[in-house]
Amino acid sequence: MFDFTYYTPTKVIFGKDTEEQVGQLVKEQGASKVLIHYGSGSVVRSGLLDRVKASLEEAGVPYVELGGVVPNPRLSKVYEGIELCRKEGVDFILAVGGGSVIDSAKAIGYGITNDFDVWDLYEHTRKTDKCAPIGVILTMAATGSEMSNSSVITKEEGALKRSYGHDASRPKFAILNPELTKTLPEYQTMCGCTDILMHTLERYFTQDGNSDMTDAIAEGLLKTVMKHALILKEDPDNYKSRAEVMWAGSLSHNGLTGCGTKSTDFVTHGLEHELGGMYDVAHGAGLSAIWGSWARYVMEDCMYRFFKFAVDVMEIDADPFNMYGVAIDGIEALERFFKKIGMPTSLKELGVEPTDEEIRELAHKAAVACGGKKGSAKVLYEEDFAKIFEMAR
Repeated sequence: MFDFTYYTPTKVIFGKDTEEQVGQLVKEQGASKVLIHYGSGSVVRSGLLDRVKASLEEAGVPYVELGGVVPNPRLSKVYEGIELCRKEGVDFILAVGGGSVIDSAKAIGYGITNDFDVWDLYEHTRKTDKCAPIGVILTMAATGSEMSNSSVITKEEGALKRSYGHDASRPKFAILNPELTKTLPEYQTMCGCTDILMHTLERYFTQDGNSDMTDAIAEGLLKTVMKHALILKEDPDNYKSRAEVMWAGSLSHNGLTGCGTKSTDFVTHGLEHELGGMYDVAHGAGLSAIWGSWARYVMEDCMYRFFKFAVDVMEIDADPFNMYGVAIDGIEALERFFKKIGMPTSLKELGVEPTDEEIRELAHKAAVACGGKKGSAKVLYEEDFAKIFEMAR
């Protein structure tokens, strides 16, 4: 086990009707004016937005609002939010929605506390340790952004999807009411479950040491999400399963499942970011479409971890004399699970059929985004990225 620092400053308020506390929670942060940031559709239709406004008004906290965030949140909306916040004197941002809304809120938070173009952060030409305080009311269990330090934004020009992370953007509080996720379509629920799994798998498949305790947490989280995803497929109103998945989503990306390892992999995420930027696909579905090809490409360089995953997570019979076969069985078992919950396991199933030229472009953009190389299970370069995209067809 390597030395590590585990930092999780976000206050979590979990349970039914917890969104009613938002006014007091914002007031405790000393906010003088709040931006309520949200998407569209269910937040408005369900009455959640009205309840949030009422709670802020009862607490005597002024607010302005900006809706319209879309999946793969756009830089243009971030710029709109920055301009509005500066005009209105906003000093606290309340994200009401899923990961896209939270990521957009973080980008706005960076933008109003720094005097340069916020996109410079996502292109990694600048750094900052300043971000306006963020609060969250979560409506979709998926990205873990409600407790993480990361944010992903898409720039329309050039179809670039890029990430930036700093602990300054970790939300001050996160309200997690599983009932708020019941309005989600089944496809989005399953995309969310897939993203949660991937956040843990990206930390699990590493060459750089491991911890028995961290492995046990990660493996338990993976099995819990798979169990309850299948329940939600049949019974979407099941509160217990929505609660289990929602809490797993937060724990999957707040650093817990990577404690004691030296590095993380996140190649699958990096490749999916380019798919999302170019084709605007759902993030979770993009991840499941590419994961199996990545896994087969790197497996022999990280054999013990794939063997362990197959045995301890996917419950494949252990055969130390046939580690390769067991590892392959584990990969195939997870792909079967993806199919059970309606997730694609190839680009064609995702509805994307890139040309050879587009594959080269995807691989090049992925290489630029990561500075030329990426990976812990196996260090990969642009030519490797292209081969994985080709395998995923």
